[in-house]
Amino acid sequence: MNTLWEFLSMSDANVRFVTIGSVLLAASSAVVGCFTVLRKRALVGDAVAHAVLPGVCLAFILTGEKNPLILLLGSFLTGWLSLIIIDFISANSRIKEDTAIGLVLSVFFGIGILFLTSIQHSGNENQSGLDKFLFGSAAALVGQDLITFGAVALLLLICVTLLYKEFKLLSFDPAYARTIGLPVRGLELLLTTLTVLAVVVGIQSVGVVLMSAMLITPAAAARFWTDRLGAMVIIAASMSAFCGATGAFVSFTAPAMPTGPWIVMLLSMLALLSFMFAPKKGILARYLLQRRIRKQMARENILKTLFHLGEDTGEYSHSYSKKQIKQRRRQPLFQMKSSMQELRRKNLIRKGPEGWSLTEAGKKEAQRVVRLHRLWELYLTEYLQVASDHVHEDAETIEHVLTPELEQRLEELLNHPTADPHQSSIPQQP
Repeated sequence: MNTLWEFLSMSDANVRFVTIGSVLLAASSAVVGCFTVLRKRALVGDAVAHAVLPGVCLAFILTGEKNPLILLLGSFLTGWLSLIIIDFISANSRIKEDTAIGLVLSVFFGIGILFLTSIQHSGNENQSGLDKFLFGSAAALVGQDLITFGAVALLLLICVTLLYKEFKLLSFDPAYARTIGLPVRGLELLLTTLTVLAVVVGIQSVGVVLMSAMLITPAAAARFWTDRLGAMVIIAASMSAFCGATGAFVSFTAPAMPTGPWIVMLLSMLALLSFMFAPKKGILARYLLQRRIRKQMARENILKTLFHLGEDTGEYSHSYSKKQIKQRRRQPLFQMKSSMQELRRKNLIRKGPEGWSLTEAGKKEAQRVVRLHRLWELYLTEYLQVASDHVHEDAETIEHVLTPELEQRLEELLNHPTADPHQSSIPQQP
């Protein structure tokens, strides 16, 4: 508790620089990363992150000093150059964009390593700490660095705020944006520039190796929590800001722990939790939904089976044993027992001395399922020209998910039919 209070009080200036810098860098990268992910340009961020290293080294070789503004300019130029080369290769050769990205990434990073090795053997005393750009060193941020990188981070946030609607339209429907007269090419160039800047300002914190994680991971995690872009941007920025502050706290309490890798690790943990537990889109939520649908299908299949048995005898209220039901509809015994107990609880079937039978409510529900099945079979044969002996399996699946609106549309399209392709009667709506 005392350590946390000491961190929050931030009596040490360097702690303030590291924390504020980490939060600004992480949040601004996440905001720009949302548009990068939506435009399916995630790999471009990785290429730019590796391509800035030769720019940093060249800026140092030409000036002989580690002025953050000069290093920022050098890394920005090579980052932009990498994008121009990727676009040129993709447009003027048979090489696809992903291959071009891999080529540019490896070549630029290799050149950067060569420059960095040359600098290390040059004897220049100012080279100390330059290798931190490989893996980042947020703890090395000083006041001048904070002013430079903080100004760029704020510029990114302001640009996204002012052009939010244009960037949103560009991400989802560039063709429509072009139709209404927006300068699509100019907006693409601006968004690409912001992506390069986001990468450039982040390398001081996490380095060129991990920077793509800062750009992409929070956006990918936020995408699982919402379908709205505004909420996605806020969630991604909040996640990154929290991880930036937490990474700085870990470095403060355990000086041997580097800030940048901790930020990325925390982001990865949040992303993993999002992938697993996010509502509607998380793995757990999808599993539970699939499980619920499978149970619903099993229950509706039992109702349909009892209805078919009633069609054969003409007595829908007649009782049938589990053996008779299982002979008509094969399914695991434990699943059948569970489904029948649930149907009984909902008063859709009843159990009598001779077996199981449909209640009046169960008969109506069974008619609905059978009706959807036979309407779909008729639609497949009449409009898609599928042979009548090939439509049953497809109808077995679709009958459980057709909505009342689609049912009405099918009935109108088929001119209120009374029989399916096999001349079985289509139950009418009660």
